[in-house]
Amino acid sequence: MLVGGMNHPAKPLVEEMEWMAALGLGFIDLTLEPPETASWRVNGREICVQAERLGLKVVGHTAYYLPVASAITEVRKASVKELCRCVSVFADAGAQYMNIHPDRYTPMHGRNFYIQGNIESLGELIEHGKKRGVGIMIENLPGDYNNVQQVGELLDPLPDLGLHLDIGHANLMVPYNTTEEILQRYGSRLRHVHLHDNKGGHEDSHLPLGAGNIDLNRMVRALQTCGYDSTITLEVFSPDRHYFEYSRDKLQRVWNEERAAKPAAA
Repeated sequence: MLVGGMNHPAKPLVEEMEWMAALGLGFIDLTLEPPETASWRVNGREICVQAERLGLKVVGHTAYYLPVASAITEVRKASVKELCRCVSVFADAGAQYMNIHPDRYTPMHGRNFYIQGNIESLGELIEHGKKRGVGIMIENLPGDYNNVQQVGELLDPLPDLGLHLDIGHANLMVPYNTTEEILQRYGSRLRHVHLHDNKGGHEDSHLPLGAGNIDLNRMVRALQTCGYDSTITLEVFSPDRHYFEYSRDKLQRVWNEERAAKPAAA
């Protein structure tokens, strides 16, 4: 298991990478968003050099607000073009995977319309990603893509599409945390994880681990049960990094405890 952090897109990227390295993190969840880290402002090869200097791997994260299922064809195509540019930056930076936030805002159109729009855009991005060696994965989102049936509408028709599981999101706008059921069905497609706490309901509060009502031991157990042992981004958003450090240490402790508690293989 490798713990990482996400850069603030309004802050200088190298400074963000340096504090992550200083905390002993294993990777940067590199979000390409304006103003500071827009895809057209950064150089993937330079990021790769800095990441290697600091001992950080790179995972790709893109803007959550891109209308990849827009009812306006030219807008949808422009979103795909931007994400293709992100693919190229991430390929040069050494990232193996890049996430997409599925679109759900198509006024006066039904769910089937924006599902099909997402599938069309994701299919194009998957093919572009294959040319550059970058896998595409979707992130579960509260309200529209947050249970097995909903994420399955995109994962089932696109077998090369990966899953980016946000455990905090899986606790929002649902009667219970959907992490376990999603992993039971799609654990083999899991490529990356976001982890943060909240108190359920509608507020995506990005609290330190233990400050909300998410059962961390249970979530870690679910990840280990499906064989996951890769990148986990702590999305703990606070100007006081003490909370990030506490969450890092808590995650590592629980991860080790749950692994140790597993019965030895026969």
